[in-house]
Amino acid sequence: MQTFKELLDSSALKATHQRLAILNELDKKGHASIEEIYESIKQNFPSMSLATIYKNISSLKDKQIVSEVCTHPKSKFEITKEPHAHFICKICGEIEDIEFSDAIIDELEKKYPKSKKELYIYSICDKCK
Repeated sequence: MQTFKELLDSSALKATHQRLAILNELDKKGHASIEEIYESIKQNFPSMSLATIYKNISSLKDKQIVSEVCTHPKSKFEITKEPHAHFICKICGEIEDIEFSDAIIDELEKKYPKSKKELYIYSICDKCK
């Protein structure tokens, strides 16, 4: 598995302390909004602005290092991984990754080749039931 520095280097992005901090935070949280990332990171990097987080998330997204999970009212972000679905709790907003089986991935790729595949399942999590 590549380190975040290697991942950034292979994507032609500088491994700045801001980008590494963002990736470490996403790795720790799984899914986080830009504001959640900022609140966690500003403890260790008080001079980092919210605008810096936005700009770096945009760059990381452009290079497909992070992916946007379109939740309401604010999108969340995650480190890009294999195709998967997202379970989103309608009450607390918690997001859980759900793996696709190889059969589902193969079927989707046959039917919709070379397309981005996203699946969102909205329900109520066990904690909120």
